[in-house]
Amino acid sequence: MNLKYILNLIIGILFSLGVSSQEGLPIYTDYLTDNYYLIHPSMAGVANCSKVRLTARQQWFGHENAPKLVTLSINGRVGDSQSGIGGIVYADKNGYHSQKGAYATYAHHVMFSRSEVDLNMLSFGLSAGFIQYQLDETTFPLDGYDPSISGTIESATNFNVDFGFSYHFLEYYAHGTVKNLLKNSGINNDIQITSNLRRYLLSVGGVFGALGSDFSYEPSILFQYKDGTKEASLDINAKVYKRMAFGNVWGGLSYRTSLDGAEYRNISDNSINSQKLQLITPILGMDYNNFMVAYNYSYQSNAMRFSSGGFHQITLGYNFGCRKVRYDCRCPAVN
Repeated sequence: MNLKYILNLIIGILFSLGVSSQEGLPIYTDYLTDNYYLIHPSMAGVANCSKVRLTARQQWFGHENAPKLVTLSINGRVGDSQSGIGGIVYADKNGYHSQKGAYATYAHHVMFSRSEVDLNMLSFGLSAGFIQYQLDETTFPLDGYDPSISGTIESATNFNVDFGFSYHFLEYYAHGTVKNLLKNSGINNDIQITSNLRRYLLSVGGVFGALGSDFSYEPSILFQYKDGTKEASLDINAKVYKRMAFGNVWGGLSYRTSLDGAEYRNISDNSINSQKLQLITPILGMDYNNFMVAYNYSYQSNAMRFSSGGFHQITLGYNFGCRKVRYDCRCPAVN
């Protein structure tokens, strides 16, 4: 196996993963586990209950320094006001790179409904927080290599903000968010690709079901665009809910594809091929009274990938301070 092939393979893998070591909070499919606040600050306090969500994600079990992510979020309404607050802390590790972050959120919800029975609400949210980046160079070779390698743990802490809106009308919703509005240097000395971490998100969806049925169906999409690298991807999602005496059981499927391709050389015939990121994620979850548990497994179906193993993620949740269900709609993110 020659060096050129190895380099092509590494570049293809890094591109297909869609992972950046300094992108802020990574966006996977955890938002589908009743956790839209994790990616859209305008969702803070939108629901009838205050919510705590803990997620843990592990990629490629059995591989040293494989990517892993832990997030903890909490959000809720401020009394009977139209304001919501929230907070997020997370730790993300990817090989020699790692980052830790903490955000605080304020959201405001404007009601257009003639009464609280019909849901018609526009929300705005602003998150501000700090991200600490680290690059562990302690095991890098020093003699005769890049003089910029220090052999220590390089770190930098930056401030950034996210801003977004949400609109709920009966069973339909739309969310738009700009993440990492501010440019910063990270730990790579103002390199353009890492100083501009701005990301644009747009989510739309709805919940459908026959009158009197215990089943509901929720199709949705998420479009995201990274400003610094000009990469775009699309999530196509479908969920189904079954109402039970104790709460809900639900499941779904998410398909993520990049809208950009990465070229690689096929070693068997020396041809140049192109591929796009393709992630298939089944999701299972259950709401039991005020508790929630969910599991999802992402499988990368690209021809060129680091491992045949998938990405496991579990979400645990707890709802508290619940108010009476206000709206006559199938809207699980709000009711």
